[in-house]
Amino acid sequence: MNTLWGFIFSFAAIAGIVGAIYIIWSIYRFPGIRKITNNKRIPGLLLSFGIFAAFFALFYFTMSLVNCVIILIHLLLFKLIFDIVGLFVKKARKKKHPEGTGSGFYWQGWGAFGLCFIYLAIGYFLCNHVFVTTYDIETDKAVGDLKIVMFADSHIGATFDGDGFKEQIDRINAENPDIVLIPGDFVDDGTDKDNMIKACEALGTINAKYGVWFSYGNHDKGYYGGRRGFSAESLFVYLRVNNVQILEDKVREVGDNIVIVGRADASNRGRMSIETLTKDIDPDKYVIVLDHQPTDYENEANSVADLVLSGHTHGGQMLPFTFFQQSFGGNNRVYGYERRNNTDFIVTSGIADWELKFKTGTKSEYVVINVKGK
Repeated sequence: MNTLWGFIFSFAAIAGIVGAIYIIWSIYRFPGIRKITNNKRIPGLLLSFGIFAAFFALFYFTMSLVNCVIILIHLLLFKLIFDIVGLFVKKARKKKHPEGTGSGFYWQGWGAFGLCFIYLAIGYFLCNHVFVTTYDIETDKAVGDLKIVMFADSHIGATFDGDGFKEQIDRINAENPDIVLIPGDFVDDGTDKDNMIKACEALGTINAKYGVWFSYGNHDKGYYGGRRGFSAESLFVYLRVNNVQILEDKVREVGDNIVIVGRADASNRGRMSIETLTKDIDPDKYVIVLDHQPTDYENEANSVADLVLSGHTHGGQMLPFTFFQQSFGGNNRVYGYERRNNTDFIVTSGIADWELKFKTGTKSEYVVINVKGK
């Protein structure tokens, strides 16, 4: 997984530099720029650079450097597509296209900028609006009708703050769940203490028959020490104070016929195997496993697990990385439902996001799972 992210960041950095140069040149090719500067190249390029820098600064201060690069890469790709199409159009017409002369309509530029804006606006909506995804599954075990609400990857403070998270919890409460399950990345490395506390208090308002259960993700304990202003121990305390049950390589029975298994995150090299963790569980009980990273399907499918819930992948986040994660990201599944042996697996795209403000290959969601048993 680290190799994949190394590739992604390296690609983004190189593409960002190349893209900046190409986009500045593309701005310069707009007839209006040429007209303002009387077709003088140096003043035209300087004006184009100034326009580019102004928009870059706007997105930098309202979003982040990473999101600036994402916008730039998409603009570069759209512009390349339109320029390639333009070459074929020129060849088909067998005459020189007038773009860039100061009098023609620069359709390659307007088309690329316009479609990129629409595309990323849709991606922004898909990231910041939380959808509801429903799965109906069956079991021959005696759990009756069980309504589960599951969400992961809230990354508090990245997409919405503690107050925004409370609005989503109100929606979840309106679902009247029997149990709420959170397989990791509740907070982020950039989450501040006030928003962490507000989010924990929001979880404390959930009214569910079997309560709220949480297992750790790779961000919850923090990568960078005290940068976010609270410790992993402080998070633990505030979750527990608000009646959230925390499972890290632990097993707990819920009611008469349900068992919740919370695994340590896969980044924890000392975590227990699923075989060891579940060896003493009564196989007649309905076993739900919370495992943040969907990377251990084979072993989990060979265990007593009936349902395995994961997040982490963000549904692939953005095209084309949606496909790369499935092939090279080390995940057994990037998004959605799968059944192996007698085990149901569900991976959510996350209720929020980490750092990026766009989702073009997926959407933000919380998941409702209706389990129909005996």
